[in-house]
Amino acid sequence: MSPRAEFAVIGGSGLYALLEGATEFTVDTPYGPPSDPITIAEVGDRTVAFLPRHGRDHRYPPHRIPYRANLWALRSLGVRQVLAPCAVGGLRPELGPGTFVIPDQLVDRTSGRAQTYYDQGAVHISFADPYCPVGRETVRGAAERHEIAAVPTGTMVVVEGPRFSTRAESRWFTAIGGTVVNMTGHPEAVLARELALCYTAIALVTDLDAGVEGDHGVTQEEVFRVFRENTARLRGLLMDVIAALPTDRACPCGAALDGIELPFALP
Repeated sequence: MSPRAEFAVIGGSGLYALLEGATEFTVDTPYGPPSDPITIAEVGDRTVAFLPRHGRDHRYPPHRIPYRANLWALRSLGVRQVLAPCAVGGLRPELGPGTFVIPDQLVDRTSGRAQTYYDQGAVHISFADPYCPVGRETVRGAAERHEIAAVPTGTMVVVEGPRFSTRAESRWFTAIGGTVVNMTGHPEAVLARELALCYTAIALVTDLDAGVEGDHGVTQEEVFRVFRENTARLRGLLMDVIAALPTDRACPCGAALDGIELPFALP
């Protein structure tokens, strides 16, 4: 019998392992292999899959991550709810390193990425609200229990990378309403929606973006260092969220494909 998991965590930069006592599985998809073999373990009474977004050796830069394979592989294992922690830059002075943000909106500034499963037929998915409302509320409650002052809403601006923003770009992202900036949140979120999955981003601010204040520029060393310093906090938060997520989905995510004739069967 193939492995099954209802919940999944897609780990971002610096979160290459999460589950203890996990069993590793290799999953094939029509879109090639995912970023890494998927590990599955029991967390309390929940069966959870974990996939490092960039691979355990961070071999995939943000614009080369096999996003379609990753989400397809998770759904084929039975996953219906995805938690997506990620490193982000703060676009406002008050959002300094170590701040958690629970985004409710997304602005796509990527280019050239495969961002849909539906290259044939008329399949138009509602994406007005990119993130699962139940997942977001569950994260907010868990953060409160952990005494983490998480920002409960925000707009994630997703850039192509792998370079960081110029100061002018950073100021522009703030001017159009951006809260944080990131390189991996799209197309991950929309692909999850196209598979009728619940998808909840948990953004950890590792730096202030270049144009926010002062004369600093973002560095890779700074991003990785701050993420390492907050890994224990993030792991504790994730474990609490996994335990608290409802098993019966009452959100709109599972009905995202209702009434639409799909060109192929989903796993």
